[in-house]
Amino acid sequence: MDVLSTARTGLVAAGGRFAASAGRVARAGFDPAVDLSRETVEMIEAKHAFRANVEVVKFADEMWRSLLEIQVRPDDR
Repeated sequence: MDVLSTARTGLVAAGGRFAASAGRVARAGFDPAVDLSRETVEMIEAKHAFRANVEVVKFADEMWRSLLEIQVRPDDR
C-alpha cells in the first residue's frame, strides 16, 4: 500500500470516528448512557488523527515535487 492510500484510509477512518462521536453527543440529551467527557476525548483524538494524515499527504506531495525537480533539471544533461 502506498503512502497516499494509507493516509487516505486514515483520513476516512478519522472522519468516521469524529462523525460517530458527534452523533452520540447529539443524542446525549435523550440517552443517559452517553458519556460527554469520553466523547470529547474521542473527537479530539479523531481531530489529531485527521491532522496527522493531512501532514502525511503534504509531506508526500513535497517529496514528489522535490523528485520531479531533480529529474527535470536541464543542467544535469
